[in-house]
Order: sequence, then C-alpha cells, then structure tokens
Amino acid sequence: MSGIGMAALDLARKVEAFVREVVAPYEQDPRRDHHGAPTDELVYELREKARAAGVLTPHILPDGGHLTQRETAIVLAASGLSPLGPLACNTAAPDEGNMYLLGKVGDAALRERFLKPMVEGRARSAFFMTEPAELQGAGSDPSMMITTCRKDGNHWVVNGTKCFITGADGAQVGIVMARSEEADSAGGACMFLVDLPDPAIRIDHVPNTIDNSMPGGHATVTITNLRVPADQMLGEAGEGFKYAQVRLSPARLSHCMRWLGACQRANEIASDYANRRMAFGKPLIDHEGVGFMLAENLIDLKQAELMIDWCASVLDTGSLGTAESSMAKVAVSEALMRVADRCVQVMGGTGVTDKTIVEQVFREIRAFRIYDGPTEVHKWSLAKKIKRDWKQAHAH
Repeated sequence: MSGIGMAALDLARKVEAFVREVVAPYEQDPRRDHHGAPTDELVYELREKARAAGVLTPHILPDGGHLTQRETAIVLAASGLSPLGPLACNTAAPDEGNMYLLGKVGDAALRERFLKPMVEGRARSAFFMTEPAELQGAGSDPSMMITTCRKDGNHWVVNGTKCFITGADGAQVGIVMARSEEADSAGGACMFLVDLPDPAIRIDHVPNTIDNSMPGGHATVTITNLRVPADQMLGEAGEGFKYAQVRLSPARLSHCMRWLGACQRANEIASDYANRRMAFGKPLIDHEGVGFMLAENLIDLKQAELMIDWCASVLDTGSLGTAESSMAKVAVSEALMRVADRCVQVMGGTGVTDKTIVEQVFREIRAFRIYDGPTEVHKWSLAKKIKRDWKQAHAH
C-alpha cells in the first residue's frame, strides 16, 4: 500500500491476527440480548483481551493523534473481519465517529471527561440525532429537527423525541443534537455532551431490527426537560450542523471500512464452502455459475477497497470530502450488498443459517445501505452538485 507507513501496516496485521484468532471463536457465544446483539458483558470481556493484545482503539495514537484516513482504512477493515471485531477493538460505530468528533471539536475539559473513557474502551456512547418519521422529525434531512433546546441561566433545557439511537441502552456518554430556540443562535442546531443514563432521557422502546451487531440496539427515546450545563455544549450554539459535517464524511467512510472486512471474511467462507461441497459429480467451484459469482465477488471487493482508499486520500488532504464520501458510500455499500448476497447464494441452505456469519453479514450490509444516508439521498446530493457546477460553469 504505497504511501502507508510500515507501522500502520504492522498494526493492521496485528489487528487481523487478533480478530481471526481471538475474536472469531466468540461468534457463537450465547451472551446476546433480546434481538441477538452482543451484551456489554461480552463486549467488555473482548475489550480486555484487545487491551492485553495491544489492539484496543488502534486508530487513535497514544499521544491523542489519529492515524491518517488511509491508515485507518486498513486497520478498521482488519477489525471488521468479524462482526464482533469492531466492538472488541473499539473501532465500532457510533463510538468511533463520536471519538473523532470529540477529538476535533471538544475542549480539553470535555475531552478529559467524556473522550478519555471512550478511548480507553471503558464507556460506550450514543449520538442522538434521528427523530421519528411519524412526527416528521429529522432523518436524512437534518433541517427537519424538532427536538429543541433553550437557555435557562447557566444551563440549557432540551426536549424532544429521538429514534434509532444506536447503543443508547447501556451507553455512558451521549451527544444530543437539538434546535436552538434562542434568537442569537438563529434557530441553528446545538450539540450537548451528557452523562448516561439520565432520568430525563427515557428509553421507550428498543425495536427488533434486521441488523444485530451493535450492543444496545437502536432505541427510541423521549427527552423531557433535560438540563445540561452550558459548559457541556460541544462548540458554539447554533453551529451543530457545521460540527456534524466534521464527523459525517469520516464516519460514513469508516462504515465502509469495517463492512469491507466483514464481506472479505464472508467471501472466504463461501469460497471454502464452494471448494469443499460436491454437487453433480464435482466441487461447486467447478460449476461456472458458482465460480463466476465468486469471481465477481473478488472484483467488487477490490473496487470497494480502492474506492475507500481514494476517498480516504481526499480526506487526508483536509477536505471535508462531502461529495467523495457520498460516492464512496454508494459504491461500497451497493458492491458489498452484491458480495454478501452472492455468498449466501453460493452456500445454499447453509448460507441462510447461523452456522456461519454469512447470513448475519448479509443482514448487516442491508442495513448499512441506509446507515449514514441511504443510497438515494447520496445520489440526490451528487445530482445537486452536478447542477451547481453546471450553473457555475455557464454563469455569465
């Protein structure tokens, strides 16, 4: 990997060995919640093993610095070789993106109080952004946010309802987004750091979802008169959407990194099956239809890897990479969906059972096509850019 240092390559190899040798055997561990997500007991047991192996939070350096995005890509892909890998190595969403945001925007006091325990793998976090569709709240369109915050002395008071809040159940750190009612904030969004659990944040429901790799699920919560000290605002009032952009592209891309690793592993399992399983007098791999599916997997996996590396290189220049990360999210999520689907197909009946991780990877990738903006929203955003660029080019 030209341009990536030997230290990062060695770290990625170390993470890969840990995930394959230590984490993968836990994939059948029965410690799961009501919809199959790993319990915190399992997560923190794995994190202690990662700590001992020197691969806990590997993307953040001992001095608080961060690997480059290109280096992060190979490390996070290695952690993703098992659905439990990102949890064990502390590279999972939403924690990875929240750590990135806090490292970029949080002041020294907030980093010490909220970021440090996350980096140390001793606390999970949640990002309170999405709101219920039945309330016409914010989803892919953040400007629809209906959760509000108002100043009250040296506190802010937050009220609203949030949904699909990944990991809220069991989290110790929360980042809450709300629309300011203060005139001097021009109705902009604000971000607040809060300790969890908090009696003002009530978990109403944790739905069963198609994916179940993330502890705590995707909760619906009601926020009632949550009082947050003013010094726990992340950045400045009314600037929340700007800060969200800092997190957006890297977090969007890190999903691609982790799920690339998962699909690489699923393809290994499907390829092994195709070489061992006999049908009609020969191994499945020798049947053109099966062999071609696995060949197409190699092509899609390589294209996804290169797309991630290209987008990461753009982010490493300091660019927000909004358009580039949209392109990468669409290309990678759609390619990985094809890979996961082929893996299930190649394995036939075995592919739809929990005997291997292949069926879980298929479900997780289906959900990934919606995480951090569905494919259609990213295409719409790119189309708007095409129109803007055309107008600018033809302006007189």
